[in-house]
Amino acid sequence: MLKQAIILAAGFGSRLQSQHTLKPLIEIDGKALILRTLETLESAGCDEIVITVGYEADRIKRYLSKHYTGACQLNFAFNDQYHLGNGLSVLSADAWIRDRFILSMADHLFSREIPHILRSASMPERGAALFVDYKIDEVFDLDDATKVLADGDHIVKIGKALREYNCIDTGLFLCSRDLMAALKQVVAEKGDASLSEGIALLGSKGIMRAIDIGDATWQDIDDPAMLEQGWKMLNCEPT
Repeated sequence: MLKQAIILAAGFGSRLQSQHTLKPLIEIDGKALILRTLETLESAGCDEIVITVGYEADRIKRYLSKHYTGACQLNFAFNDQYHLGNGLSVLSADAWIRDRFILSMADHLFSREIPHILRSASMPERGAALFVDYKIDEVFDLDDATKVLADGDHIVKIGKALREYNCIDTGLFLCSRDLMAALKQVVAEKGDASLSEGIALLGSKGIMRAIDIGDATWQDIDDPAMLEQGWKMLNCEPT
């Protein structure tokens, strides 16, 4: 059975990308962010990956056609509402997803321990699981991070504006199709949906777990300062 994953790569990435380089295609030490994400998922055992595209979709497709040399089957889901919440990007991949799947952002770096953690974690029968970082003091730009309040392995609350939290969202998930149903419910109520809103809804139903990444590291790449931090995480110097 194929192990599926979704990579979200549809947004503008306006805080970092320029007219010449889309954020998923920005290179760190000679390799684009999205290629690093693909390598992480392939090392975790994925065979089929759905990449959600929107803004400059054709550029991303052309880049991967030329530069991706891995063994995974790549499919592309187009989100024509990429200016709205990223939950719509998840839903754009709905038709491709058969059962359970890994979900990742295109612009997050993960250390080499993460594929092993993904392989060893059990896929949820219901709801979803979010990989979280309890090393809050080590999180770069905590103000921008998505905060999580977990009670044991149960996620109680999630959001950037939380005042009470004990861990941080790393942007990496194990999901059942319950996430798709939750996002559809949010869209039906609001006409839009963020991924965090879908996660919060699953949490309210008691089917949203937290998985500790332990000593592993990660970095969201959203602006020039975070990009520089990503270089440091990989122990290399910006060129």
